[in-house]
Amino acid sequence: MAADARNTLIQTYYRALFQAWGPQNWWPARSRFEVIVGAYLTQNTAWTNVEKAMANLRAARLLSVKGIRKVALAELERLIRPSGYFRQKARRLKTFVDFLDQQYGGSLTRMFARPTKEIREELLKLNGVGQETADSVLLYAGNHPVFVVDAYTRRILARHAILTDDASYEDVRKLLEKSLAPLAESADNSEESFNPQRTASFPNPPHPPSPMSAAKRTALTQVYNEMHGLIVGVGKNYCKKSQPECDGCPLQAFLPDLK
Repeated sequence: MAADARNTLIQTYYRALFQAWGPQNWWPARSRFEVIVGAYLTQNTAWTNVEKAMANLRAARLLSVKGIRKVALAELERLIRPSGYFRQKARRLKTFVDFLDQQYGGSLTRMFARPTKEIREELLKLNGVGQETADSVLLYAGNHPVFVVDAYTRRILARHAILTDDASYEDVRKLLEKSLAPLAESADNSEESFNPQRTASFPNPPHPPSPMSAAKRTALTQVYNEMHGLIVGVGKNYCKKSQPECDGCPLQAFLPDLK
């Protein structure tokens, strides 16, 4: 598929999904640090498990940089146990806070004030931070304009013959960023372009608004935010790994074999 055709098609997908389902209210969190903790804890587990671990941390009044810094490792492991791989994740959270303290005096504001490329490179050097986690932190906590690529994104693009299964993370990210950027200059991510009568086709409602999902951000960051949330909706409810269930999916009409 030619590059221009891919770009146009991805823009069409965004419009179709947003008009059908509207704002997804990502990321569901109360603070930037809560987003970061969630990005670590969601690795290799369902979000419902992450919510249990987050609730434990919140109840213990430890869901902050200061809280993770002071809590004993064994206690942190106990609190985040519902998220799975709890020993590994506890050490990684401690590593992040150590990094933040050493490099930025414990300040997320100072960290996120750095250029996107520089922060991304620093995050990727931390134990347990891969590309998806780094980009989740940048987009949802730092409001940096990067697209988060996950397994759902790859699966949907491959099944729609836009990219192959073996496309690299960076190739997918750059394609989505380039394709979606023009939408930031239009009203395609606004409430006016959302048809609330069509939400009945969405099996699960979006997250309720949270302080972070409602935070002020640039139009470009908002487009990347919405598209990632919408793709997750497609992947979880329709474009499933073993057996896709295309009926009712807003992207069904765009499948190659239906054209």
